[in-house]
Amino acid sequence: MSSDRPPAPDLMARMEPVRLLAACEAASPMPVRPEFIEGRAHVPLAPPCAGHSAAVLDLALQLRSAAVPGAGTGNGFRFTDPALRTTALVIPDFYVMRRSPTRTDEAGFDAHPGWYPAGLLALVGEVTSTNHETDTGPKFRTYAAAGIPVYVLVDRHSRTAHCHTGPVLPGDDPTEAYYATDTKVTLGDPLPLPAPYPVLDTAPFVSD
Repeated sequence: MSSDRPPAPDLMARMEPVRLLAACEAASPMPVRPEFIEGRAHVPLAPPCAGHSAAVLDLALQLRSAAVPGAGTGNGFRFTDPALRTTALVIPDFYVMRRSPTRTDEAGFDAHPGWYPAGLLALVGEVTSTNHETDTGPKFRTYAAAGIPVYVLVDRHSRTAHCHTGPVLPGDDPTEAYYATDTKVTLGDPLPLPAPYPVLDTAPFVSD
């Protein structure tokens, strides 16, 4: 039987991104930490495996061992447009902050629980797992559009590691953003990063 009534609005699509992800998290039967990228929620197919977690920790420890200040894991970051509306909510596998959070940054974290301002980021890193397409597509573009100087990607699918630098946003569309330079090595070879960062050892990924 047909109806002349308009279809019900997609309330999830209209929900503010921070609230949307909180709803996804609450509805999931397993512990998840969803992200919001390019207008949609990204919910992991499964929690990260032990190998993924160990790899992320290894890379973060390499940065820490090189005395890189601000290196860490686990925090989420909120990206905004010029009107300060949320455009993305992303949890890099590892990162380097350009400085310690200020009171203003902490106030932003309180106003959008769980999410620091993306302007804190100097370097982001991802290790692919079931989210391979997200790391090499939407996250690549989101990080470049935000002008984050360095994006380190360990692509276990292609068995390569990448240091992306030189973010470019050619117009107003963030989905057209990219990194101008890609320093690429085969997993097992050292991955050079720009100063002041160390050369990363990718040998632990050879046995994956």
